[in-house]
Amino acid sequence: MAVRTPDPYPDGRPDDEEPPSFGPAWLSDIELEQIRHRIPILYVEAVPVHVDGMGRVIDIGLLLRGTPLGEITRTIVSGRVLYGETLRDALFRHLEKDLGPMAFPQLPASPVPFMVAEYFPPPSETPFIDERQHAVSLAYVVPVTGTTEPRQDALELTWLTPAEAAADAVCSELEGGRGALVRAALASVGALP
Repeated sequence: MAVRTPDPYPDGRPDDEEPPSFGPAWLSDIELEQIRHRIPILYVEAVPVHVDGMGRVIDIGLLLRGTPLGEITRTIVSGRVLYGETLRDALFRHLEKDLGPMAFPQLPASPVPFMVAEYFPPPSETPFIDERQHAVSLAYVVPVTGTTEPRQDALELTWLTPAEAAADAVCSELEGGRGALVRAALASVGALP
């Protein structure tokens, strides 16, 4: 299941002195389509969580999105890393884009992901599928301490307990095989029921 990541700067970066253009950090839709058929694209993914005072995961946030075909699916925070952008900056940008500016994510002290997921067009050698491309995704569990207000193409953010999020019914609703990624996220923090 493909997820369209809107270009945050469709007319070039706002601080550019140059006339509006696609800037060096982003690709036009045509360039992106050509590159997707030649090389893997790097993504970051974040599983937003609430933690208690002891640092135990008590809730997991899953986004509800509508697809271009009119289907409703669940997903997690995800997006491309821009040229010249650090992983930390990419994570923060996508968390703010999907969860709102008041989510106050607590980015990990180390940029080491809990998992590296490879997405392939079907049929895939992994549980992860992206019909558009071969993508490599660095996945993180990120505590969120503020209020969330989904933005961009997200319809809502649902907070589920670890047991609810790991249930077969919920995992099957996650697009592109991300149910396996959510279960791996729970396992990485000792919260898989």
